[in-house]
Amino acid sequence: MPLKGLTLSRDLMQSSSEALRLVFVVLAILLSLTGFGIYTAFGPPSKALDDPFDEHDD
Repeated sequence: MPLKGLTLSRDLMQSSSEALRLVFVVLAILLSLTGFGIYTAFGPPSKALDDPFDEHDD
């Protein structure tokens, strides 16, 4: 009888591994886009950015 519960938990782990893999992929994409945005805003490429408020003298 204990083997039946063991197979149920094993099946649950195998089905949730696909969902877990999807979560990791989405998280990796989100973190890489966030890192790229921070690098673009504060890193060396930020020297080429223009501030639109500095261009308007009131």
